[in-house]
Amino acid sequence: MTIQPVRLFGDPILRSRADAVTEFGPDLATLVADLTETMHDDGGVGMAAPQIGVGLRVFVYDTGDAAGHVVNPEWSTVGADEQVGPEGCLSIPGVRYDVRRAARVRVSGVDITGAPVEFEAEGLLARCVQHEYDHLDGVLFVNRLEPADRKDAMRTIRESDWFRGGITVRESSGVGGGR
Repeated sequence: MTIQPVRLFGDPILRSRADAVTEFGPDLATLVADLTETMHDDGGVGMAAPQIGVGLRVFVYDTGDAAGHVVNPEWSTVGADEQVGPEGCLSIPGVRYDVRRAARVRVSGVDITGAPVEFEAEGLLARCVQHEYDHLDGVLFVNRLEPADRKDAMRTIRESDWFRGGITVRESSGVGGGR
């Protein structure tokens, strides 16, 4: 396991759709381990492979109540209830806003061995699944903000030291912008 540099807003991989995983083996296990260690080091509750520069459909999560990973995930809403709550992103340090998401979701995919994974999630885990899945489609949480909040978030990003310096990769530091 190795803590990996985190890709930041402005890096093209964060706006690209990730590819499905087709090979299961030691490289995939290492990717999941690296994602998990990097997420924990930065204080996040979720992390998707593109955030460390890998364009594959994999994410990890650890909300304190539930932890794991999903390869080639899919999700659907369960019921019509929504939740609005704060989100941040390890790839957009210092930016945090309320985002509207489905309150409950059903998740399916596989694990690192190709065995099926399926669960229902609500609350923080449901929010995490939707946020990380968005990363796999090249969507960032700022895209989900209300227009006024999005405008404010973009101003904050433009004025940040890390963005003005043209930095698109940040070494993990344990002080991330986690959710």
